[in-house]
Amino acid sequence: MIARTVYFEQLREFIDKPQIKILTGIRRSGKSTSLLLLKEELLSRGIGVDQIVLINLESFTFSELRTAAQLYNYVTDRIQKGKKTYLLLDEIQEVVEWEKAVNSFLVDFDVDIYLTGSNSHLLSSELATYLAGRYVEIPVYTLSFSEYLQFRSAYFPKDKADNKTAFLSYLRLGGFPVIHTADYSVETAYKVVYDIYSSVILRDTVQRYKIRDVELLERIVKYAFDNIGNTFSGKNVADYFKSQQRKIDINTVYNYLNALEGAFILYRASRYDIKGKEILKTQEKFYLSDVGLLYATMGYRDRMISGILENIVYLEFKRRGYTVYVGKYLDKEIDFIAEKQGQKIYAQVAYKLESEETVEREFSTLLSIKDQYPKFVITLDDFWKESIEGVQHVHLSDFLLRTF
Repeated sequence: MIARTVYFEQLREFIDKPQIKILTGIRRSGKSTSLLLLKEELLSRGIGVDQIVLINLESFTFSELRTAAQLYNYVTDRIQKGKKTYLLLDEIQEVVEWEKAVNSFLVDFDVDIYLTGSNSHLLSSELATYLAGRYVEIPVYTLSFSEYLQFRSAYFPKDKADNKTAFLSYLRLGGFPVIHTADYSVETAYKVVYDIYSSVILRDTVQRYKIRDVELLERIVKYAFDNIGNTFSGKNVADYFKSQQRKIDINTVYNYLNALEGAFILYRASRYDIKGKEILKTQEKFYLSDVGLLYATMGYRDRMISGILENIVYLEFKRRGYTVYVGKYLDKEIDFIAEKQGQKIYAQVAYKLESEETVEREFSTLLSIKDQYPKFVITLDDFWKESIEGVQHVHLSDFLLRTF
């Protein structure tokens, strides 16, 4: 197992702190591995094995723990009196009204609690009601490019590809950790990712949200996947289906998109009007939690390369804790405005700067914004123009590895 530093260090910081630690993210993104590594860390600190209760709620071993009362009784029998007990509960959403059990653990025992969940609505109003101010969320994403290089170095030490060549492999495979622990062919890797996708669709979308029209859900998934990097609204989706002689209510579209967000298949990026300083409520963009999902379900598509590159940049900002918007400035669009702790980064993403017209289009929008925050044009050009008036031009592989 490889400790993914960005997440493991956050967990380590919160050991023995009073907050409940909640790891959230799509299935097979590495949450369970993080709990196993945490257990090893606790043991290395002298914590007794009898003080650690690790429960994987997807395992058949714990298939009878499906209600708050059942979970509470099981844990109660394993609490060590006079000692702190460390509760590591994997895929907690499998337990009905789990938040009631977790709240009782806090009230009744001396415990340090760590949870994982594959549904973003874990942090919904119910949780806020029971655990307000007593939890910290740690979002877990699939592998970043930097982590991908770490995995390749660990599992394939003879692979000496330079970063730009390695990036092309990362671009074609995506970042699900499991496909980078063995020498999978591209076709086999896509099969593995498709199985992950199918599980997420069935268990975290169809079953959890009680969706009856699975075929319609799949059509909305395909529409969203086919429009990476494009703004669209529920009305656009409804109008598209209407053109296909399939009537659909706009509210149904938004309900299904909401379910796909809840299962971490999609992330929503709102538009931000820089001049008006307001978040716009129409024509959002949706990005995938991993580009491998696109390849596994629809194949690799060269014509979508610009949207795929945008998706990779979007996820990198999210991994680093930024709030990410699609920018609007007068009549121009900025691919991303990333904000964190009062700081901003502007980014335009393109495949290549193949003409002066393309250079003008990508740079001019950023040049028109007169603040002092960093601005980047990010492409896959092997040879590129130097920065223009402070707007930096960088290769995507370099951008993903730089400190910002």
